[in-house]
Amino acid sequence: MTAENTAENTVEKEGIGRTRAWWVSGWRAPLLLYLLFAATYLGVSSNRLLRHSPYNHYVYLAEGWLHGRLALAGAPPNENDWAKVDVLLLRDGRTLKGLYGSRTGGPSDRFYPLHGPAFTVSPAEIQSQSAIRYVSFPPFPAVLMLPFVAVKGLAFNDVLFTALWAALNPVLLFLLLRDLVKRGHSRRTPREDLWLTAMFGVGSVYFFCSVVGQVWFTAHVVATTLVIGYVWAAVDAARPSLAGLCVGLGLATRPPSLGLMVPLFLWEAVRVAGPLVPSVEGGLSTGRYLGQLARFWRWPRPFWSRLLRFAWPAALILAVLLIHNQVRFGRWAEFGHTYLNIVWQERIHRFGLFNYHFLSRNLAAALILLPRILPHFPFVKVSQHGMSLLVTSPTLAYTVMPSPPTQVLKRPLWWTIALTALPSLLYQNSGYIQVGYRFSLDYMIFFVVLLAVCGRPLTRVFKALLIASVAVNLFLALTFDRAPIYTYDDSFFPHGQN
Repeated sequence: MTAENTAENTVEKEGIGRTRAWWVSGWRAPLLLYLLFAATYLGVSSNRLLRHSPYNHYVYLAEGWLHGRLALAGAPPNENDWAKVDVLLLRDGRTLKGLYGSRTGGPSDRFYPLHGPAFTVSPAEIQSQSAIRYVSFPPFPAVLMLPFVAVKGLAFNDVLFTALWAALNPVLLFLLLRDLVKRGHSRRTPREDLWLTAMFGVGSVYFFCSVVGQVWFTAHVVATTLVIGYVWAAVDAARPSLAGLCVGLGLATRPPSLGLMVPLFLWEAVRVAGPLVPSVEGGLSTGRYLGQLARFWRWPRPFWSRLLRFAWPAALILAVLLIHNQVRFGRWAEFGHTYLNIVWQERIHRFGLFNYHFLSRNLAAALILLPRILPHFPFVKVSQHGMSLLVTSPTLAYTVMPSPPTQVLKRPLWWTIALTALPSLLYQNSGYIQVGYRFSLDYMIFFVVLLAVCGRPLTRVFKALLIASVAVNLFLALTFDRAPIYTYDDSFFPHGQN
């Protein structure tokens, strides 16, 4: 090769490098990514954008606040996941609030009060019966919708809101991954971070959750923003107040799962604070042994300062939520799901909202539930309990492959994933109705960050699996709630329908 050719190749490579640097620098990459994902989500939403979804509960909640109400003004537009509190005026003058009767054929004269054990109320004792209807879903997404609902009222389009908000999260994730490189926790190139961003944005169940609106999926989209913000703030315990704010708002969006993502911050706060140091006060020579032992070692002051700054915004938001619950349902910890007007109400009253009894069903939905392959049209059917994560996101298998043991974020990320996943695995509902295990979005960002920091090569196999997962999730996003011929309903769970 001549010197002239070598020079030409060098100039060409430098030109390509400058082109790549141009679009990944400054504001260009976030803008281009947002436009790309917004176009994708809006395009797949298609005719859904023509009107609000039938399950726009957050719009009703925001509209009630604007009119000074905590309950609906009248009957809801449908009977899907609204909290219903029965109000009985008895002939003896008493007024009872709670749940009266059965949703699934149980005793029709059984009354479940807001406080205390159930008891029987015969129809002859009742002078009149009415109901108060509430939105039981935690309120933060409704707070975000308030300005728009103030203008559009109940006609506000939650599908458009969800799709446009959803396009922000892949952008924020990419910026988070690049920030981890700057902080020395990741060695990924911009191209590799784009692969990981695509893994989340179109290669996971986030895709179908972004294009339908509806209260359940809007909650997941908003919660994802809070998880990304939390990771950005929690790593290196760099922004304790923001981390605590994200945890608090997470409780106001997806409780209790997002309220349990604290291990990452606590681990990082301890790590950056350094080892325990001996106290200069006394020792073990005087006083009671246990009392002196508790004072003998203490964390450095920066640790407690970070912990306090982390705790106060989360505690403040939690206090507001508890007051909101107390005013509506007479119980601090009751968001209203106990009073959902649903057909498996008996199951909730028998086992509660969270119980080990539900673990086997939820593990099956998360890990081993497969689609049905048919020899005739439509050729494939997906359970309304969803599909295994290893089908919708097979690239997650790379998270359990060997990685350098020196990576400081590996262990706290796994602890955070485990603790965040636990409530949904014990929950009375698998996520039904869905076409993928949507509860995984509570911790999917932690998996992506794990892949980024652990440095496993993104091999051709990884990329092939990712491309396959994009095809799977595109199919799910196009057909979910649109083409019921591709789904089937079953009840592989005892003691209650689905």
